Formats: sequence, C-alpha cells, structure tokens
Amino acid sequence: MMNLMEYHSPIGKLLLAERNHALVGLWMEGQKYFPDLTKEKVVKNPDSLILNQAKEWLDRYFNGERPSVKELILAPEGSGFRRAVWEMLCDIPYGKVTTYGELAKRIAAEKGLSSMAAQAVGGAVGHNPISIIIPCHRVVGADKRLTGYAGGLDKKQRLLALEGVNLSNCV
Repeated sequence: MMNLMEYHSPIGKLLLAERNHALVGLWMEGQKYFPDLTKEKVVKNPDSLILNQAKEWLDRYFNGERPSVKELILAPEGSGFRRAVWEMLCDIPYGKVTTYGELAKRIAAEKGLSSMAAQAVGGAVGHNPISIIIPCHRVVGADKRLTGYAGGLDKKQRLLALEGVNLSNCV
C-alpha cells in the first residue's frame, strides 16, 4: 500500500508518496515518467508522519532554507545503477550544479571503469522518483547548458534560481 499527499508548491502541484515508512516518490503534475498508480492500492493519507516530514522539508526549501536530504527517510525504487546515481545527486550542494559528464566520470572511477556514458547517467537522473529532494535539477549538460528535466525546463530554472544559481552561465 502506498500513502499519498498532495503538496501545493510555488512550481505547481506535487504528489508525495510513502511506502513502508519511507518516502518513495515526489512527482510534479504532468511530469514525464509519472508512475502508474493503478498497479497497487493507494490511499490519500494526510496523517502520514513520513509525508508530513517531507511536506515540512519542502516548506523550508521553498522558503529559502537549506534542509538536508539526510533529514528524511528515502527509499527510491530502481536498479542498482540508478540508485547509485541518485545517491550521487544527494551530494551536489545546494546552489551548485554539476554535469552529466562529471557524474559519469565519478561513477566510472568508483566502479573501476575507464569510462561511463553520460547518456546512461542522464537516463538515471531523468527517472529520479523523488524530485527536488533528490536534487536532479542540479544536473546540467556540457558547457553548463540547461538540458532535460522530467518536470520541464521552466521548473528546473525556477528551482535553480531559488537556490541562487547564476543562470546567465546556463544557456
């Protein structure tokens, strides 16, 4: 069973999801890769402790604070490779960006590989099931270009601007 809560944010409606006492989803209305919630029993649960902790985290984030990812119990569901990429995303500091290529180099080094395709990393980043909290919006293309975001580039720009990222360098 999955517990759900809607959250109305400055970038639009978000859907928070909790299963087994951990946050498993944070999706933007209309985003790519929105899960099929008909595959399991889902319940709107405004009393869920986990969902309310996520709501408070988001309130603080959108008010300009810098809450830590480590404050929440997260359980994103995906392959081992995707989970490794999502863990790396959590290490990108607030207000900073990195590139898909930089993440690919880091993963290759950790796995003892000579290289890793930035496109593979991009696929994992794009399928991040806990947007904003696992900060996939902090990943940009080569030469710091704003590229791809499941929630839409306009939302990526707004999140980065909120964090104080100088977007004039992000063509």
